[in-house]
Amino acid sequence: MPRPIEARIDLTALRHNYLVAREYASRQHREAKAWAVVKANAYGHGLLRAAAALADVADGFALLDLDEAIALRQAGIRQPILLLEGFFEAADLSICATHALSVVVHSLEQLRLLRQAAVAAPDLRLPIYLKLNSGMNRLGITAAQLPAVRRELEALPTPGPLTLMTHFAEADGVGGERCIAWQLERFAAMTADWPAAASLPLSLANSAAILRYPQTAHDWVRPGIMLYGGSPFADQDAASLGLKPVMTLHSRILAVQEIGIGERVGYGGTFVAQRPTRVGIVACGYADGYPRHAPGGTPIVVDGRRTQTLGRVSMDMLACDLSELPGAGVNSPVVLWGDGLPADEVASAAGTISYELFCALARRVPVREA
Repeated sequence: MPRPIEARIDLTALRHNYLVAREYASRQHREAKAWAVVKANAYGHGLLRAAAALADVADGFALLDLDEAIALRQAGIRQPILLLEGFFEAADLSICATHALSVVVHSLEQLRLLRQAAVAAPDLRLPIYLKLNSGMNRLGITAAQLPAVRRELEALPTPGPLTLMTHFAEADGVGGERCIAWQLERFAAMTADWPAAASLPLSLANSAAILRYPQTAHDWVRPGIMLYGGSPFADQDAASLGLKPVMTLHSRILAVQEIGIGERVGYGGTFVAQRPTRVGIVACGYADGYPRHAPGGTPIVVDGRRTQTLGRVSMDMLACDLSELPGAGVNSPVVLWGDGLPADEVASAAGTISYELFCALARRVPVREA
């Protein structure tokens, strides 16, 4: 019998969330299209699984790795595919062209490589997403570099379609509206003396911007965490945004311990019983992807009822409080996060974000499509 832990992936919920993203975007821009962001193995949900579920509804797919983009093509995906960090060396360009990939260009060096490759192969023609640094200060062309970038673009012998993009740094924060406005102003200032920019398509909005700042929805939006049922906001849960959980991490109670006042639980004895306590031992630990730094008191669901973890998370197990759940015992079902217990809530208790929970799911955890 396999160890009683598994992640269930609700592909119907994934499709629902994608359509919610596109519906939000279309409220502002009727023709808006949405890249389904499936980087990091579709945020831990399985790249090919997610792509197959979205294949007949997604306008395009966005990810990082060239090998993953090729895997999508080999799996029969025919929609546009966008490489969010672009290419890393000149040899990548012919591969991108062979597989009809779109590339983000975020540096002058990339443009020079592209021009050199285009001179050597005049039929090379790639759709380009030119990323402008409007304040994130991570990737992107700066205002000072823009004149040189424009010269490089004009020197391309057969330029492909060009889209302008940027990325918002604080759309998910308390001061999001102010920061969005400031970045949009900078973006407009960067393109003000570039007449062609006025007619170029734009890709600006991530999940947070799609949901809260409709003015950022233009030709292409880029939903990420919202596809998987996570909220990008600390002050608003996913359900209130119309989103459904896609990943639910299930397990069972392995054993029950009855301890008295003053007894401790787990490594380091960080939980000390203040009353007689029934302790349930769950088949899930940090080697399964549960955050080791999740403190005692992190919410958990046993037999359909909420309780909390006790003490320190171990490699293969964690403890929870069954004192108020007299009917729970060995083999009782447990939800670590997902349906009935939002991953955002668990992540918040652990001082992290749901993105990390999803991406950290360990390979040893069986995955079942629900």
